[in-house]
Amino acid sequence: MTNAWKQIHRMKRLAIGPITTPEYIEWRVRRINDNIPEPSRESSQSIEKHLRVVPYELEIIKQDFERRNVELEKKIEQMEEEKMNLRLDVDVQKLEAERLRKGKAKAEEDLDSLKIDYKKLRLSMRTAGLGKTLERWLALRNCDTRIEFLEANEDRQNEQRHYFKNQVRDRDHIMGEAVVQIREVADHLQTLAVQADVLSVKHELESSRGQELASLLRKIRVLSIRVKSYL
Repeated sequence: MTNAWKQIHRMKRLAIGPITTPEYIEWRVRRINDNIPEPSRESSQSIEKHLRVVPYELEIIKQDFERRNVELEKKIEQMEEEKMNLRLDVDVQKLEAERLRKGKAKAEEDLDSLKIDYKKLRLSMRTAGLGKTLERWLALRNCDTRIEFLEANEDRQNEQRHYFKNQVRDRDHIMGEAVVQIREVADHLQTLAVQADVLSVKHELESSRGQELASLLRKIRVLSIRVKSYL
């Protein structure tokens, strides 16, 4: 009896397979799919936003290089113009100071000569006893006037000479500050060159990126050469 029960139970299990209908299969697949969680819209938007916000590393560095190169170009051009103007001003002021120095030396020479003539004239007046004659008095007065003029002119030339000396000193100070700025630019260019070399090694397998880095390196080297000419 036990064997007969086992045989009947086995036949029932075998009969289940053939009676599975297409509608049942479709219902079972739909139920399985319904149980699989779909990605939410917020999650998808977050991923897309993250992908847009994270640009390529080399592109960021390239943009930074380009911006700094433009700033350095403008700064170097401004320094070139200021340096040229300062040189012209200093040359003019040095020539003017030299002219005043020569004029002062000539005025001092004329003043010494006039003082000698004045002393000779007074001595001759006392010797000849003609101190009260009109001619001698006019000559003496003329000498006094010329001495006063030369002394005043000497004081004025001294003031102008000191003024131009101060101008030259101020211009030298400005040029010194310009040299310090140029050295800062040169140090910055050296830093950019080192960064570009590191990136060129890092991205050497990317031909297009490598060409962009090579172009940036050429610009940096050109700027470095221009800056070194001012040091």
